Amino acid sequence: MPSPIGHALAGVAAAWTADLIPGRRAWRAAPSTASWYQRAGNGLTLLCAVLAASPDLDLLVRRHRTITHSIGAVILVALVAGVIAAHRSRPISRVALMCAGAYLTHLVLDWVSADSYLPYGIQALWPFSRSWYISGWDLFRETARLHPLAAVEISQNVTALALELAILGPVALGVWLVRVKALAGLSAEMSSRDHPPE
Repeated sequence: MPSPIGHALAGVAAAWTADLIPGRRAWRAAPSTASWYQRAGNGLTLLCAVLAASPDLDLLVRRHRTITHSIGAVILVALVAGVIAAHRSRPISRVALMCAGAYLTHLVLDWVSADSYLPYGIQALWPFSRSWYISGWDLFRETARLHPLAAVEISQNVTALALELAILGPVALGVWLVRVKALAGLSAEMSSRDHPPE
């Protein structure tokens, strides 16, 4: 299964992609003079990165790849994000889609990754099914977590992370560039509305 860094990167890319959908997003625009953090989407983008990596917290309770790696968990994330967005007067569907999309990337990445631990895969369709699913494509390498400071596992994890960055880095960069351009146009459009021509 991929590393937390790979999961976070995929989650951010998914959130930025969802943020490109037309609609109410003026609150997401940042001027070109804004900090990188502001142009990246502030706390919501950071939250999406955390959400994308968070299903692996189930390792702490020894229930890895079960309920937290399911469509049921994605639906729960969407509902909670929607409620919080409504409370903060943000577009409910946009925030829910960004958060759920980021979380969903974890499931997709695990589904297309190598897995050497029985049962293989994830319980993707919980609560509708307790079956385990894996694609068998092994697009991403498995990361080692049992002895993370052992030389063999460090080498395995570095190799896995390099592959994740090679695959997901260009995707995230491409979405970033499109998003920055789209939101810069939105920011300029809002600015021209605020200042009528002389």
